[in-house]
Amino acid sequence: MSRTKPSKKPKRQKRARNLSDPKTLSELALRLKEGIYITTLDGEIIDANPAFLEMFGVASLNDLKGHRTSDFVRPEVRAREMALLEREGAVRDVEFQLTRRDGETRTVVDSAFLSVDPKTGEKYCYGILVDITHRKELQTQLLELSIRDPLTGCYNRRYLNTVTRQCEAQPKGEWGCIYLDIDHFKQYNDAHGHPAGDEVLKRVGTVLQEAIQDADFAARYGGEEFFVLMPELRSAGAAAMAARIRQLIAQQQFPGGPVTLSFGVAEFPVNGDSGEALIAAADVALYEAKHAGRDRAAVAHTALPAMAADRRGSG
Repeated sequence: MSRTKPSKKPKRQKRARNLSDPKTLSELALRLKEGIYITTLDGEIIDANPAFLEMFGVASLNDLKGHRTSDFVRPEVRAREMALLEREGAVRDVEFQLTRRDGETRTVVDSAFLSVDPKTGEKYCYGILVDITHRKELQTQLLELSIRDPLTGCYNRRYLNTVTRQCEAQPKGEWGCIYLDIDHFKQYNDAHGHPAGDEVLKRVGTVLQEAIQDADFAARYGGEEFFVLMPELRSAGAAAMAARIRQLIAQQQFPGGPVTLSFGVAEFPVNGDSGEALIAAADVALYEAKHAGRDRAAVAHTALPAMAADRRGSG
């Protein structure tokens, strides 16, 4: 009885799992979504994979002929990276923005190493470029969510405290603040309902953001209280800004009828040498405005202790 010899198993193609195999490396470069490139140190693009070409907004390597990387990246940024590359031999996670052929801006991270041709001594940059534009956009959105009040769009109190500390750390100058409160807001809510109250809060937040200067910050301090911080106080002062806000509010059409605000105004260094003292002085001035009949502004003239919160009436 004859025995059939077992068929030989085909040898595994180890080459496909070996990074030293040219075909494997070629497929890797072609299929990776990260940009792989070779350039000279002065920015001439010698070779690049499809992902790199897509980042730059071109269809082929020929479209990049005659161009340098400095045509797409700010020259000083590229020069700084190349100087580091020559000094260290490699760079990692260098973040910068590049401008594509179509004008679109993308944020990328670059990692590269320096290669020297042993025969000619010519230096080349071999690198990998990762497009992180979408990630940066998400980070920006998350940051906005963390520092903004979701109802009014103004900054929240936590972020305002951060900005105030930054103002304190800067060289001493003149800066001011406005502490404002919606008059009789509890009664407004009770009479017209919370949706109408929310609309008032949103409208006040919009007015504040439209009224202030680019360098200023409008925040919802809590409930119906808002705060405007003015790090670069103009000659007109914080009192003039309070008057402008009051005028704009008077022009608004609110769902339940007219709405008025009371204002407490304080300026640095007149009202203390710290953000806490400034806020305390504005707080007391706000109490004085409310005590005098509301719908008005009061200016703090001295640094006062933070005791107004216990004395102010609600609304």
